[in-house]
Amino acid sequence: MASLNKCMFIGNIGGSPEMRYTPSGACVTSFSIAVNKVSVDAQGNTKKITDWFRVKTWNKLAETCNQYLTKGKMVYVEGSLHTSEYEKDGIKRQAIEVTADRVVFLSPSDAAPKAQGVPQDNNEPVGEPPPEEQEIF
Repeated sequence: MASLNKCMFIGNIGGSPEMRYTPSGACVTSFSIAVNKVSVDAQGNTKKITDWFRVKTWNKLAETCNQYLTKGKMVYVEGSLHTSEYEKDGIKRQAIEVTADRVVFLSPSDAAPKAQGVPQDNNEPVGEPPPEEQEIF
């Protein structure tokens, strides 16, 4: 039986993208996105909840994301989830990251292509993004 690892997010960029090159010369850009949702409790009170996701892009997509993405811009990200293991202070940890194969810029911009038919709202993230070396990104 076949398997599938696919995820899709719409959210706001949490900070400036970070671009680097691997020893073999491949371009990699990483950034975080905040995905907001509204929850209603039993008493009818609404609460805004923000989940943060770490995203990695490669090659031409990485160059484009580094050039056009800035904090607060809204994007659609499509890709797959990947885990990695690392050790910090003698403790083994796991990180979950999205490897994007598609990024669509949804915020209007003079430099980047504009998306059609996407409602614009003030969807600013709540709270701060998690530190870089958290167990879940």
